[in-house]
Amino acid sequence: MSRIRAALRPLSALALLIPLTACGGPAGGQEPASGAKAAPGFPYTVTNCGVTSTYQAPPARAVTMNQHATEIMLALGLQDRMAGTAYLDDSVLPAYRTAYDGIAVLAERYPSKEVLLGADPDFVYGGYASAFDQGQGRDRAGLARAGIASRLSIEYCTPGRVGLAQLTTEIMEVARTFGVPERGAALVEEEQRRIDAVTARVKDRPRPAVFVYDSGETSAFTSGGNGIGNEIVSLAGGTNVFADLQDTFGDVSWEKVVERGPEVVLVYDYGGTSVEAKKQRLLNDPALAEVPAVKNRRFVVLPLSSAVLGVRVADAVEALGRGLHPDAA
Repeated sequence: MSRIRAALRPLSALALLIPLTACGGPAGGQEPASGAKAAPGFPYTVTNCGVTSTYQAPPARAVTMNQHATEIMLALGLQDRMAGTAYLDDSVLPAYRTAYDGIAVLAERYPSKEVLLGADPDFVYGGYASAFDQGQGRDRAGLARAGIASRLSIEYCTPGRVGLAQLTTEIMEVARTFGVPERGAALVEEEQRRIDAVTARVKDRPRPAVFVYDSGETSAFTSGGNGIGNEIVSLAGGTNVFADLQDTFGDVSWEKVVERGPEVVLVYDYGGTSVEAKKQRLLNDPALAEVPAVKNRRFVVLPLSSAVLGVRVADAVEALGRGLHPDAA
């Protein structure tokens, strides 16, 4: 099972729908001492994926699970507020490596409930719904009962399509939660500047049809129309052939891939199956031999960590834009 497949296991209805505030004290921060002045901008109340939390002060001991959550925190310069991290799909960006190396890694994948609680967090930030697996004791309702606030990336609870508006919301709400809204605004502005530069270069170019290949043998696991991956393809000057799939990711038949005749295959690089193995799976399938992208061996590769709602969206748009329109780079 691919990591994306596992990550898309839904949260329980209880964890998604019950408004929560950390018990036994204010969510996400210590109660200001009697007579002490509250931090600027606090208390702060935010509703995230159906969970409402009020922060009396910025969290001081955050744990992040999944790479894009970790990298948002690092991009905001919040490593000094991180008590631990877990579950990378690939190496963190070089710009964040030194900061990341100073943070405790709780587990290669997801930590057990005991390990998570042993880090004494006051805030847990998950990039995928699977970070808050109820069966593993990490559900948001249970964390709240332990006095721990939480956040889930809004890519996994936004109805309809996810785009740059949601990226702005994700970055700004995290920045606001930690009392650094100016850092969030600067990060959003830089992402937008870089993306705008790509869209300006490719706006008058033909838009090749793109098939996103995440994984799959008997069927293809691909990017649907609701995730940021679809928006990345569009911003880079392409058209996702499965944009009508109303999900972030989903399975489609190989017959459908053939029918839609993609001109480019975008391969997501992660996990135990190499990019070369994924390419060979497509090249060696006689049923795909006349698909233009396969016939012409036109592949573009992105790391999975660039195709989710995080600080690598601009990186992904730039890289894919070069792959789809090399003469416009």
